[in-house]
Amino acid sequence: MLAIVGAMQEEISLVVESLAHATTRELGRRTFHAGSFHGVEAVAVFSRWGKVAAAATVTQLVSSFPVSQLVLSGVAGGVQHGLSIGDVVIGTGLLQHDLDPSPIFPRYEVPLLGKSLLEPDPQILDRLTRAAQEFVRADLHSLVAASELSWFRIRSPRVVPGIIASGDKFFASTLEVEELRGRLPLVACVEMEGAAVAQVCEEYGVPFGVVRTLSDSADENSVHDFPRFIREVARHYSLGILERFARAL
Repeated sequence: MLAIVGAMQEEISLVVESLAHATTRELGRRTFHAGSFHGVEAVAVFSRWGKVAAAATVTQLVSSFPVSQLVLSGVAGGVQHGLSIGDVVIGTGLLQHDLDPSPIFPRYEVPLLGKSLLEPDPQILDRLTRAAQEFVRADLHSLVAASELSWFRIRSPRVVPGIIASGDKFFASTLEVEELRGRLPLVACVEMEGAAVAQVCEEYGVPFGVVRTLSDSADENSVHDFPRFIREVARHYSLGILERFARAL
């Protein structure tokens, strides 16, 4: 069973609407939607925000459903120079930028796992990359209004591999982004759930992948741009990429 975890309610809503023969279960204050997603048995759920909430959601998910692979989809703030709003980052590794168990363990290392960077399943990573590339090439301009693409200056979005950093913080300051770049120069983008989801998948032996659409540059404009981007752009990205991913399974 394919597990689809959406980091925003607006993003997961379109996936839920696409499920055939859908049923719902309420577990741990989460609503899990099971059904057929483009011919693939699937379960979809809103992760809720932050690392603890997302970890609780995915723990309940993998404990209650026969999950064979998991994809987390959502938005992120761009950190790496050269990235733009509308670009898609496919996570090659996930880490927690706010985790510091030193001096007992090295900074960023997950205690008892012996690693700081959690890596996705190579096959899922490859399929997500191809699905995202096909979406921006063939589907984007038919699913997202030209006026919205123009507003966010999305012209030729790229799909890039990169390290995703997670933490219980919404970045909205250029100075904060520069500080993060100084500590973690290889990070492509920041969000609030991915590394927590990756850790649960690692511990439960569930193959996973993470795809993030850049909604902002994690700077002072983030708060102003974020709601509109989610509503008008991000949810279409998520559905389109996930549809192509499911059809290729």
